[in-house]
Amino acid sequence: MFVRRSLRVFSCPLTALHCRTVYSRNLGVENVLSQFKSICGNEGVSVGEAVREQHGRDESMHKCRPPDAVVFPRCVEEVSALAKLCHIFNVPMIPFGTGTGLEGGVGALEGGVCFSLRNMDKIVDVHVEDMDVTVEPGVTRKMLNTYLRDTGLWFPVDPGADASLCGMAATSASGTNAVRYGTMRENVRNLEVVLADGTIIQTAGKGRRPRKTAAGYNLTNLFVGSEGTLGIITKTTLRLYGIPEAVVSAVCTFPSVQAAVDSTVQILQSGVPIARIEFLDDVMVDACNRYSSLSYPVKPTLFLEFHGSEDSLKEQVKVTEDITQTSGGSNFHWAQDAETRNHLWAARHNAWYAALALRPGCQAYSTDVCVPLSHLPQIIVETKEDLIKSNLTGPIAGHVGDGNFHCIMVVDPNDKDELNRLHSFTDRLARRALALDGTCTGEHGVGLGKMYLLPEELGCHTVHVMQSIKHTLDPKNLMNPGKVLLPFSRESQQG
Repeated sequence: MFVRRSLRVFSCPLTALHCRTVYSRNLGVENVLSQFKSICGNEGVSVGEAVREQHGRDESMHKCRPPDAVVFPRCVEEVSALAKLCHIFNVPMIPFGTGTGLEGGVGALEGGVCFSLRNMDKIVDVHVEDMDVTVEPGVTRKMLNTYLRDTGLWFPVDPGADASLCGMAATSASGTNAVRYGTMRENVRNLEVVLADGTIIQTAGKGRRPRKTAAGYNLTNLFVGSEGTLGIITKTTLRLYGIPEAVVSAVCTFPSVQAAVDSTVQILQSGVPIARIEFLDDVMVDACNRYSSLSYPVKPTLFLEFHGSEDSLKEQVKVTEDITQTSGGSNFHWAQDAETRNHLWAARHNAWYAALALRPGCQAYSTDVCVPLSHLPQIIVETKEDLIKSNLTGPIAGHVGDGNFHCIMVVDPNDKDELNRLHSFTDRLARRALALDGTCTGEHGVGLGKMYLLPEELGCHTVHVMQSIKHTLDPKNLMNPGKVLLPFSRESQQG
């Protein structure tokens, strides 16, 4: 179990490393488990197959890779104590929030222990006047907003799933509201992190939550997006926003992808503080019409949302409607009451399930890329042509205001030829984005699936700096090994 990792990864002469491995073998799994139980209780440790498999997969199509055990710490002190044990006995550690990731980030590739953080679910502090909150990793996005409801504040970053907020920080999540409110990277003020050896740090200083700082290196943003490879996030301090006085939604169709993107650019350049501006291609609109019994024209479509005061919204809607008409938009409908707004947005909200309904019995896999807005029409057109040539089903939905879009691939997991075509397609899509000055992932993260693309996107020297940081903070490569970065050479690890 735990020892298989150290035996498999390293092969070297009889050195201190080898001695540690032999010692770890002789110790015995039961002894390690008993020490885990002494920290978080018998109920806080599980080696049951069902529990391990539940914690060995996320919502991606990557194979389930269960850990050897799952621990359920209740506080940062327990996380630290468990990490110290793992560090002594060379046991890999994989943080787990809600399992809603899309790039295989929770698989235990080398065995080890999964740290399930669901029992750490306290909302530690809310500072209404300062508009910030500190939460533990068991607190999800919806849980926080329900708690905040009577304060007049909310946390707007919405990746779709009801994900753990610390997990969202770990993957630098974003979503439909990012065009107005930013991603997690812009909304995290401080992090509490347990490092590989059990050391507890606060990336911006203990208890500190200023709106800005110029003190030292930006360690907070180092850990945002690190996907559990540098440490375990046990608290995050987040920026909050006032709940808007009024909300208006709108839908508009366009004759082409180019026309829809042109409208988006003009809306942003005009200074309209758009809260959400989402794109569906014709295939996705058709799927949503069938699934939700809607009647939208089967054309490229924008779904928009505006936040503000009653008076400001009237002006925002008027300016937006004029811009869309200039770009060839038609069927512009808008609504303010919640029921009609929900009806207008039904297509976007149900896009995942609508895509799945195109091929009953199949599975969906979502991949994402992000490019500068000016290149968005080109990459979407080329991607749609590639889908047809590859004989794949992949309707497109995107956060068009950020240049970020998703292909929701619907495939038969038992059809090896189709899976091969899928992998080839996603590889071409990522490289197409890189060729257009974009990124291989706008919000899903790197995980397992996109490690090989990092040197192409960032350059070998930049990746080497990242590997050096990883090696400094986690020299034994115990923190979520096999994700994001390829490890140093064996010679570097042994040295």
